[in-house]
Amino acid sequence: MAEEKEQKRKKSFKESAFVRYFTDLGEALSKGDWAVKSSLIVMGMGFFKRKQIMKGILVTLVEIAYILCFAIFSIPYLAKFSTLGTVQYQDPKINPLTFEVEQFPYDNSFLILIYGITSLFLLFVFLLYYIHNIKRAYAVMCDERDGRHVNSFKQDLREMLGKKFHVTLMSIPTVGVVLMNILPLLVLIAIAFTNYDKNHMPPGALFTWVGFENFTALFGGKLSLTFGYAFRKVLTWTLTWAFLATFTCFIGGILLALLINSEGVKLPKMWRTLFVIAIAVPQFVTLILVRNFFADQGIFNQICQNLGILDLCKSLRLVNPNATFIPFLTDKNWTKVMIILINIWVGIPYQMLIATGVLMNAPKDQIESARIDGASKWQIFWKVIIPYILVVQGPALITDFVRNINNFNVIYLLTQDVYITQDAGMYKSNAKEVDLLVTWLFRLTQEEQNYKMASVIGIIVFVISVVFTLISYSRLMRGGREEDYQI
Repeated sequence: MAEEKEQKRKKSFKESAFVRYFTDLGEALSKGDWAVKSSLIVMGMGFFKRKQIMKGILVTLVEIAYILCFAIFSIPYLAKFSTLGTVQYQDPKINPLTFEVEQFPYDNSFLILIYGITSLFLLFVFLLYYIHNIKRAYAVMCDERDGRHVNSFKQDLREMLGKKFHVTLMSIPTVGVVLMNILPLLVLIAIAFTNYDKNHMPPGALFTWVGFENFTALFGGKLSLTFGYAFRKVLTWTLTWAFLATFTCFIGGILLALLINSEGVKLPKMWRTLFVIAIAVPQFVTLILVRNFFADQGIFNQICQNLGILDLCKSLRLVNPNATFIPFLTDKNWTKVMIILINIWVGIPYQMLIATGVLMNAPKDQIESARIDGASKWQIFWKVIIPYILVVQGPALITDFVRNINNFNVIYLLTQDVYITQDAGMYKSNAKEVDLLVTWLFRLTQEEQNYKMASVIGIIVFVISVVFTLISYSRLMRGGREEDYQI
């Protein structure tokens, strides 16, 4: 009941905040004087009336700058945004009169898409600033009417460098997030609703909007026998890989840390250092070397032949009776197992270091109490140590799972130019049985220039990551166990 009341309270607060945002604007327009209402046309008028000349000049200059930018830059692209261009590219021709090479004007669908989205985003930001300015002008009017102190421009500057300095500092990373994350994400989403591929490649060709055609192609449309089939296979393997890669390294790191730090182990620093060396070596170097070791004609296959392991695998029917090697990285089942095992070798040392640090702060009083109560080592590990580690490392574990969904290096470096798919349905979609969604996306863009389907897959990867993260964090925070371990 308490949780339901809290959720209702938060929901009502959000709804009231949303409604209040517009009711405040309505109040400013209905109760404001002529200067506040004139801010609808000249944004600085409400400040000019209160003799805040510098503020009025600045906001008016921002308004003029945006109007000029919108007229010169945005309108030409927004006018073509609905079609993404209609004028096809033509090769340059020689003017018979001037004998000069002339390039006829043409549309570039990709530039129209990018600049159109940027223009719409800037329009949205300007509207928020426009509304804020009207409400701010009304607030200044109310302060003056009620005899409250109204900050001058210099006082606002001092606040921005004083008690509101955090706002000033956050403006820089906010701009970075917009430019590096939000705008590219919006472009990615938009491309998923176009037919942008190698047959519609700007500037030589135009592409246009196709609605949900790409999504229906992936989830059961006319291409369901290829892309839909490949998507189900790749998605299943992606989630399986992410789960196994995360928890094998997590549990393995904990067990290795407990083993090295146990009383019976000699030279724990030496063992810890040996595993840390595996972290110091760049991952791509390790993966490429391991790929060569486990190649069909690699050194590990030669060792298996000499030791009779190949014959053993034949007798157990793990490989073809006529095989001359073990297909560690060329058979889909062998390759998936090897990918997980190699990832354990690469990932456990890092998890071991984290687990060592966490275990140093393990609740010794609870462990001692469990021992006094007669708990075995396994019960202490499972009932005390694991819950403690999950509370401390829970957020990191969620991050690792999402990172493994997008773990490009391990899959691509181990299988590129080595694994060849035998599945016709996967091959037609430019996918492999060992691909993750992110590596499939990479192949679609780099090898096939199929940007429309790559964008659809990118959206799906984003949705999966966000949904899993939100659900996991909400359950983790709802558990309420963290206060049991607070000092």
